[in-house]
Amino acid sequence: MKKIFYVLYASLCYLIFFVTFLYLIGFVTNLFVPKSIDTGKESTASVAILVNLGLISLFGIQHSVMARRGFKKKWTKIIPEPIERSTYVLFASIFVILLLYFWKPIPVVIWNLAGTTSGNILMGVSFLGWGMVLLSTFLINHFHLFGLHQVYQHTTDKEQKTLVFRTPFLYRMVRHPLYLGFLIAFWTTPVMTAGHLLFTTGMTIYIFIGIHHEEKDLVKLYGNDYQHYKKTTPGILPFTR
Repeated sequence: MKKIFYVLYASLCYLIFFVTFLYLIGFVTNLFVPKSIDTGKESTASVAILVNLGLISLFGIQHSVMARRGFKKKWTKIIPEPIERSTYVLFASIFVILLLYFWKPIPVVIWNLAGTTSGNILMGVSFLGWGMVLLSTFLINHFHLFGLHQVYQHTTDKEQKTLVFRTPFLYRMVRHPLYLGFLIAFWTTPVMTAGHLLFTTGMTIYIFIGIHHEEKDLVKLYGNDYQHYKKTTPGILPFTR
């Protein structure tokens, strides 16, 4: 019964993540969803800025703290190890949902290229960014990243294998193609409002803070292999030192 519960729990967490991820694409691109980054109930600019920065900060704190190895060691004393990653994915999804639901638009237009060739190109590049995000997860192990692989190993009584350091495809060009995909998706928009700019700037700052802490963990995990990788591969921009 415990194994069945783990499978159902991990599957539900993954489903919530995937639906949230798809909604996030619509939210940022102002397409297909009832409430997007530039729609919803408006308020004064000062209130919107404070609320939105608070939402970004809450997401960033949750996402970074729960991802640290020290937190995981303590967390697995409460949450069974096979579903620890699924629980992390669930909490991350919840905080994204809170951000999407409570986000307040600031509709001051900075640039508007909607309906133009340039705007269409920007939208296309944005979707390429989202595609890069998804592809990056599959290159390293999509189902391990989102907790399903751990549950599968547990329920089939297979020994938990230590992840081997690999640099497939995009990871040979930059160390963080997943984050690069997000940056592309957030910044290349045909319509940039003050609200969108606030979201993008806040998330960009969080991404670079996250990279700093993530790489410290990766150095501890993979040692000289990752140190060499850092020296030979750009962090976020291809073809740079």
